[in-house]
Amino acid sequence: MAADGGSSSSGQPCVFSPKLHQYLALCAQDGRLRIWNTDSKTLHQEYVPSAHLSATCTCISWGPCRTVKEGPQRKKRKSEAGHAGEQVDMLALGTAVGSIIIYSTVKGALHCTLDGGHSGGVNSVQWHPKDSLLYSGSDDTHIVEWDLQTGKTRCKWKADRSSVTSMCVSPDGKLLLSAGQTIKMWDLETKEVYRKFTGHATAVTTLRFATTRPPETNGLYFLSGASHDRLLSVWQVREDGKDKNSVVSFTLTDEPQHIDLITSCGKEEALRLAVVCKDGQLHLFEHFLNGPCKKPLSPTCTVQMSGVEDTPLPIPLLATALTKDTSSLLLAYGSRLQPVMERVEVNTAERHVCLSRDVHSTLSLTMETTLSKVKTPIVNSKSKVLLPGLPGHQAPVKAPLGSEKRKKGTDTKEMSIEERLGEIGLSEGGAKGAPSLQTDNFAVLLVQGLESKDANILNKVFQTRKDVLIKKTVSRLPLPAILPLVEEITKRMQGHPYTAVLMVRWLKAVLIQHTSYLSSLPDLVSQLGVLYHMIESRVKMFHKLSKLHGKLYLFMTQVSQYFSMREVYCLQQSCRMCCHGKYLMN
Repeated sequence: MAADGGSSSSGQPCVFSPKLHQYLALCAQDGRLRIWNTDSKTLHQEYVPSAHLSATCTCISWGPCRTVKEGPQRKKRKSEAGHAGEQVDMLALGTAVGSIIIYSTVKGALHCTLDGGHSGGVNSVQWHPKDSLLYSGSDDTHIVEWDLQTGKTRCKWKADRSSVTSMCVSPDGKLLLSAGQTIKMWDLETKEVYRKFTGHATAVTTLRFATTRPPETNGLYFLSGASHDRLLSVWQVREDGKDKNSVVSFTLTDEPQHIDLITSCGKEEALRLAVVCKDGQLHLFEHFLNGPCKKPLSPTCTVQMSGVEDTPLPIPLLATALTKDTSSLLLAYGSRLQPVMERVEVNTAERHVCLSRDVHSTLSLTMETTLSKVKTPIVNSKSKVLLPGLPGHQAPVKAPLGSEKRKKGTDTKEMSIEERLGEIGLSEGGAKGAPSLQTDNFAVLLVQGLESKDANILNKVFQTRKDVLIKKTVSRLPLPAILPLVEEITKRMQGHPYTAVLMVRWLKAVLIQHTSYLSSLPDLVSQLGVLYHMIESRVKMFHKLSKLHGKLYLFMTQVSQYFSMREVYCLQQSCRMCCHGKYLMN
């Protein structure tokens, strides 16, 4: 039985739709949701969230297949008559700002947005297999149960002392697995902890039920994977509660990035498991879950992909989907911007399989014109482009102080950016009562300064010392502006010490907000080499200065003690002389 409702919570989520695996949903670095048709291998739909630059997608989960009520339509052709009434529709996207987007693939538009449930980023979203419920886990350590019919919170409870990093709902919809510092199994009816499991030293990123048997029969199993961990652990839920340790371990070459499995319905049916690791390799496992196994299990088959060049380069696998045929696989590989989808036959009798593909000749970006909901605007010479604010933000740009309405027909001279900055009063030493710039205005000015390399604009923006304002400004920057910002920070850190101290605050905000984007760049070492060497040299210099500071402190302490002792000696001598003088006078 295939697991319904695939989900993903990796750095850039990528997951196939359940059952027929007709679609592949993928969120790229630019925050756009792209849905690919695996049959025609074309881009089916593309959706741009309103705040895709600041509220990036952190996790994706397909909803269970449902029957779509159709109105009066044309008579179906014979080729379409065989399609079942059930089809995939809803797609849940968790964001870094705590909101959840529900997207409808049937309508090709936003269905609703779930707000107000979380104060931190959403790490996992899971659908209830039967009811219209959705569960979300967040950095705020809480789990929220959403009612999708009303779009409001139905229940909210604290799940752990740390972030909830992963979740999974049982096939019967009665149990919920969540992972923070420990793995907890919740009774969804009472919202109480049913069992606790410990065994991972790092954050758990994957939770999946491996069987559909009830826990009373000692036949309920689930598996878990953690970041920086090259093992998948299988846990057995025992009726007597003696389930503190994992019973089976699957060995991997790197941490798991994407998992698909076909659950076991009985002891006589084996668990089929496919794991795509962070290094781009695919590992296939097949095992009968019937109690503990002492030794870690190696994959029955490992699949790798490479190019057809003279010196073949590895092609990373992004996701996979198992089919009823044990030798058939659905693969997604190549670039996340334009993945290649292919159904392949794999000889699982071989331990290692390498597939050679020419990715460059396969790539051809096409759209389904009849199905796509993406509309390209027609731009001609009479069109006007308005550029206030960043894309995805609706904060208005306030007019300069003292400006008056311009009369029609008057010849007015347009102000330069420098004059606008002067009237806006960006500096913190401005007059009291003047309205301060919003965060979006700071982000817009910073982007303009980086693009035009205008030192005046950059000086005005970089002179702020408010950490909250710096953090919000950096979080609202578009991704193409991050590297120019880091280069500008590196250049300014080599200047005046006061400027270097301010730049450290900006650099800290960039590393906190955009570490995932920077780590995904292929040539990160060469681009940040100057900054790395500068920080390394200053750390070495700091060690030397610390030693010098210690020596100077010791020297000054000894000098002060010497002078204090000398003053005491002089005071004693003066007292003796006074006493001796009085004695002689008497």
